Amino acid sequence: MCGVVGIVGSSTVNQSIYDALTVLQHRGQDAAGIVTIDDQNRFRMRKANGLVKDVFQEHHMQRLQGNLGIGHIRYPTAGSSSPSEAQPFYVNSPYGIALAHNGNLTNTDKLRNKVFELARRHINTNSDSEVLLNIFASELDKFPTYPLSPDNIFTAIHNVHTIIKGAYACVAMIIGHGLVAFRDPYGIRPLVIGRRILENQKIEYMVASESVALDILDFEFMRDVEPGEAIYITQDGQLHSKQCSDNPQYYPCIFEYVYFARPDSLMNGVSVYQSRILMGQKLGQKIAKEWKDVDIDVVIPIPETSCDAALEIARILNKPYRQGFVKNRYVGRTFIMPGQTARKLSVRRKLNANRIEFEGKNVLLVDDSIVRGTTSEKILEMVRSCGAKKIYLASAAPEIRYPNVYGIDMPVASELIAYNRTVDEIAKDIGADKLIFQNLSDLIDSIKILNPSIKHLECSVFNGKYITDGIDDNYLSSLEINRSDKIKLTPTKESENLEIYNEGQ
Repeated sequence: MCGVVGIVGSSTVNQSIYDALTVLQHRGQDAAGIVTIDDQNRFRMRKANGLVKDVFQEHHMQRLQGNLGIGHIRYPTAGSSSPSEAQPFYVNSPYGIALAHNGNLTNTDKLRNKVFELARRHINTNSDSEVLLNIFASELDKFPTYPLSPDNIFTAIHNVHTIIKGAYACVAMIIGHGLVAFRDPYGIRPLVIGRRILENQKIEYMVASESVALDILDFEFMRDVEPGEAIYITQDGQLHSKQCSDNPQYYPCIFEYVYFARPDSLMNGVSVYQSRILMGQKLGQKIAKEWKDVDIDVVIPIPETSCDAALEIARILNKPYRQGFVKNRYVGRTFIMPGQTARKLSVRRKLNANRIEFEGKNVLLVDDSIVRGTTSEKILEMVRSCGAKKIYLASAAPEIRYPNVYGIDMPVASELIAYNRTVDEIAKDIGADKLIFQNLSDLIDSIKILNPSIKHLECSVFNGKYITDGIDDNYLSSLEINRSDKIKLTPTKESENLEIYNEGQ
């Protein structure tokens, strides 16, 4: 998961992009970057590892001039954590293009060779996003006319859709033209568009990963970018859009609703907050039916994605709901931290148990999901040390048994706690007296009920069904070799790459 933002404004957009990235920080903590186009048609770039507030200082912001810009916050699933792989990426031909990407391509290795052999383009990092940018650039390079027409740009994106595979929501800028945004033909990764009408009746446009980024800048939510659709907004604010896929289908990622998205976002026509309430209702009903003889004294969420679901579970079970953990809000989200060691260390720094809510009680803990089991194990140890008699654990999501290939950091099946384990075995491994998971059908219904036009959801981590071509045993074995936690934390030569275009180190 990453977060992307793009704005076409009538005045300097650097502060607006910065503000939008701060509310998308939950989508990535590894790196951040902003690129603008100044009044001399030159890119201004600042990107580095770290949180938004740390990457951009006042002198960086002063250099990021221009009425057109894009931003990115990074959560690495491909490549490494090197600063050279922070986004946006840039190529100087044709015209000059900068691009930011949320998602993961599944045919990157083949594309890397193709880009070099056919287009003579060099890829300088291990990032699939740089490959995607060069594919897009090579397709635009096929048009000899200047400036490019909207149809030229849409034709290039159509060709990109036929070449690349996987999940992608992208924002890009083309020097002398404007801002481009496009979404993969399955709509796996989210992307929305909004507008803001100024007092002088000028219209500014914004695209972003989540609607909450529009809200904080007073942009009116227009709609989701459709699967396979491309948006082109010229530098003078003319909006063009076109469906660029031959066979678009809606398969939004179900894990966005479980964990990644902010509850105040509207995504694919579904309120994330409402979907989590429904998850709690359905899981509460399952617990009431299957655990009739289980004595529960109190329901406590593991903050904070599970709070909405836990409140509904407590209501259905007619048990007290309590906040039993105090969260240190200056520690990031543990699931998206790179490596098991970092995740284990951060759990204890992130949460502290309020002993009075646990001592001598049979406690039902509620979490949004259980992935590697690292967080769950540490939290249950903490609760046990506070004197809880029994610890029961409920997951608002089903068992995660399969790798994710579309941009979530679950590439290796053997690193998943539910891989080749029964529910009882998982409970024993993490130290729970009893464990229950949401049914996949109930989880799907929690989203479909709120938008019946969504006929399918991307659920591969739960059911092992991958919607794009080429995801076979050989591909998954390659992931296990190249993208395990151990491999991702190994230093690479790319860490020494020069940040040639990085403004104001």
